[in-house]
Amino acid sequence: MPRKPAKEDIEIIKPPVLFASTQAQIAKIEAYLGGKLICYWNSVNGSICQNDVVTFNEILQELPKQEKIFLFIKSSGGDGKASLRIVNLLRKHTDYLTAVVPLECASAATMMVLGANEIHMGSLAYLSAVDTSLTHDLSPVDKNNALVSVSQDELARVIKLWNKEGKEKDGNPYSDLYKYVHPLVVGAVDRASSLSIKICKDILAYHMEDEAKAEHISTHLNSSYPSHGYPIMIREVQKIGLHALEMDKKLNDMLLELNHLYSEMGQKAYTDYDEFNGHDHEILNIIEGVGMQIHYQVDKDWHYRAEERRWIVLNDKSMWTKTTEKEGNVESKTFFIR
Repeated sequence: MPRKPAKEDIEIIKPPVLFASTQAQIAKIEAYLGGKLICYWNSVNGSICQNDVVTFNEILQELPKQEKIFLFIKSSGGDGKASLRIVNLLRKHTDYLTAVVPLECASAATMMVLGANEIHMGSLAYLSAVDTSLTHDLSPVDKNNALVSVSQDELARVIKLWNKEGKEKDGNPYSDLYKYVHPLVVGAVDRASSLSIKICKDILAYHMEDEAKAEHISTHLNSSYPSHGYPIMIREVQKIGLHALEMDKKLNDMLLELNHLYSEMGQKAYTDYDEFNGHDHEILNIIEGVGMQIHYQVDKDWHYRAEERRWIVLNDKSMWTKTTEKEGNVESKTFFIR
């Protein structure tokens, strides 16, 4: 009977770091745009987070103030408060920000592009609603005994259906709702919804003086769509009052080529040791400008604890890596954030 390979004999899958290729493509795009390009890319498992603010600052501090900055963003969302801080940093380095969006730009990423004077959208591009869902310590649990997220829209629809069916005559709808959703969760979700609107308004204020218009856009994005992931294409973006333009084909093609390089870097990189153990080595977030790329790479083991029916993390060595090029010399080193 063949021997089962030992853990140390199994080669860990590692994605490539394509710094030379992405730098060449960014230089090509900048030459076409006639301005500085900052790239922000998340894999399907990555998200906008507070640590990204520090990496943006590291990229931007190398730049003198620019007449115009172009922001390439591809993300499914994350922390809206981080989006606000990133826009604040970008606005300190330019008076005119243009977002170039070839693909998904959802949730907190939609918040981020609200800070742009112009949003150029490709044929595959979309924004999304910004309504917030959250997982609270007192949230309901699913069949696996895991906490589930609750959104303001879901709660509002429960109340709406109650009233539509005339049950308001039987008492307060919240008395029944509280049997399934703790009152503190309802309060926390309402607070999160108010936060989303506030963040949007604050970001729009960097370039939009009409407060009533900013209020309308912020409220609309927070409460006017039946799904958090509803794709808002360019016609709808223009309709709600944002300055959105069709991206020209050549720029769109170049950005999709850059996205292809980032996708290769951010490919799934999971190694199975056995049915209960594995190793994750995926690159999640990439922030890049000319001469510098900073990326976050997972580097940890997963172990399935059968008695608890859940996966736990072991040997977590995940880290940020900063790669720079000066006078033809490329150097990569750990980028410490905390």
